Amino acid sequence: MYDQAFTSDSTDVGSRLDPVLARSWLLVNAIHFDRFETAHRSRADVVVLDIEDAVAPKDKAAARENVLNWLADGHDDWVRINGFGTQWWAGDCQMLAGTSVGGVMLAMVESVDHVTETARMLPGVPIVALVETARGLERITEIATTKGCFRLAFGIGDFRRDTGFGDNPATLAYARSRFTIAARAAHLPSAIDGPTVSSNPLKLSEATAVSAEFGMTGKICLSPDQCPPVNAGLSPSVDEIGWAKEFFAEFERDGGQIRDGSDLPRIARATKILDLARAYGIDDDAFGYDERGHRPAPSDTYHF
Repeated sequence: MYDQAFTSDSTDVGSRLDPVLARSWLLVNAIHFDRFETAHRSRADVVVLDIEDAVAPKDKAAARENVLNWLADGHDDWVRINGFGTQWWAGDCQMLAGTSVGGVMLAMVESVDHVTETARMLPGVPIVALVETARGLERITEIATTKGCFRLAFGIGDFRRDTGFGDNPATLAYARSRFTIAARAAHLPSAIDGPTVSSNPLKLSEATAVSAEFGMTGKICLSPDQCPPVNAGLSPSVDEIGWAKEFFAEFERDGGQIRDGSDLPRIARATKILDLARAYGIDDDAFGYDERGHRPAPSDTYHF
């Protein structure tokens, strides 16, 4: 599915989002320069030009040239670079130093030095640490706290190859939980889940619901068509927005004072729902929300 021809609806407008809040992270094979514009016009929150697994060794130089040309044309998309220790890592970093790259997704992160050395080569460039092996998972807490690590991402395909795990959500529950807990403990935005290799809308919807259930607020996408359902699945639902509105209305009718021990957690949840709805462009008028006078959520209840 990753190498299939990209398609894009004519109504797509290229809506990038702050990577702290980004839900859909669209991988684009960098050897196919003709796909860059389609990705740019897609509904992806973040576009990631891929010069790692998607590109054969003989094509690495051409893929790098495509990325450089794209960035030189005024774009600031992200790039997935080859893992530390590979023969291409240093060249990837040298190529991107001083460009307009928005950030890098570093493949095959297994230890702290993979992140720190990349940060040294690319000062000030945010790094998503793509953890894809059992060795990396065992060190994920340390990786998450490393200076330069911006978010964690779960490389499901390579992780399953490394461990022999199946793709049942119950089988991967422990791994996903480790990502969420490590990100939260390190005060990072919530983790990015791995991709779903299927064009079936129902399967993609179910997989995105699994991501959300495990507290993961982003998901890697393999084609532009996957981005809208992923964005929808990782955004506040109509029911959640309705609950938040009703809660605040009830709370204010009761005088806006804390009534019992459940109020603070509910205030935090309702505030987060409405803040995210606004950040994702959901029309406040659709649910009648007036934010004036609402208490801010305690900072330790946010996932970003």
